[in-house]
Amino acid sequence: MTRRKKTRSLADKVTIRTGRRKDYKQWRHDHPDEVASSRRFTAKKQDQRKQQAARKLERMKQAQTIEIHPEKNSRPEGEGK
Repeated sequence: MTRRKKTRSLADKVTIRTGRRKDYKQWRHDHPDEVASSRRFTAKKQDQRKQQAARKLERMKQAQTIEIHPEKNSRPEGEGK
């Protein structure tokens, strides 16, 4: 006896399926209010984005600062034109 594989796919939850991907795409297009990400998936992605932002902020804090145009600041006011 074989077990049926668990899936998170929305395709299995739709009752009007005819077995064709095109039909499911059309159904999703016609019923946008019935197709939504699960709360678990949404929470997971939100947490991932927060962690990614925190890591980016840490990298930015640790990075060295560089002067983009150091020669502009060292020239006297009258020169350069």
